[in-house]
Amino acid sequence: MKTKLILICCLTAFLVLLVLQVNQKAKCDKTDSSTQQLINRLSNKQRQNDQLEEFKVVIDPGHGGEDPGAIGYSGSYEKDFTLSLAKKVAHLLEQEELIGVYLTRADDIFLSTETRERPKFANDLDADLFVSIHGNTFDDPTVTGTETYYYHDHSESLANILHRHVLEATGFNDRGVRNENYFVLTDTFMPAVLLEIGYLTNQQEEEKMLTEVFQDRLATSIAEGIKEYLEVD
Repeated sequence: MKTKLILICCLTAFLVLLVLQVNQKAKCDKTDSSTQQLINRLSNKQRQNDQLEEFKVVIDPGHGGEDPGAIGYSGSYEKDFTLSLAKKVAHLLEQEELIGVYLTRADDIFLSTETRERPKFANDLDADLFVSIHGNTFDDPTVTGTETYYYHDHSESLANILHRHVLEATGFNDRGVRNENYFVLTDTFMPAVLLEIGYLTNQQEEEKMLTEVFQDRLATSIAEGIKEYLEVD
């Protein structure tokens, strides 16, 4: 009887130890899984610097060719302003080892909205970011200000960061960050924003927007915003 009792006690102790080991392993597995999920999320936002793999950034100068875009107060064309500014942004980003920059157009050419050439270019490239640059227009020439647009939820953070940088550079009226279903925002798979820098139809804003000094400052602000979002030093 005493021997049987000892055996039962030993068996019970063994089972308790076995259960404890199983529980501990489950906790470790759960911790490892949670850690891996966090690593995966971080990897999706930012590649490891030691891999030296470029972020692909698409800069989209609005309009072009037969599509002049907004006609400014003095008769200037939006397509010329956007191309000039986009090239300045591209030049700055090209200095960054971890950023590869691509323009949807580098010349005064027309890109069809029907065939969705701009978002298709970015999607085919498997880009990480898409930034479309524009100058605004309105019937009332007294309307002023900077606006930033996004569509998908995953683009809101980028929109807020770029808007803050651009607004600081322009000093224009803050017209806010807005959600809108422009096709360059709805059709792009990656975070995408559309920047309305200011109103070309307003005399004072147009005069500033067409100067080299203003565009250089603005290009720096856009580049810095992109680098902040990508966490590139």
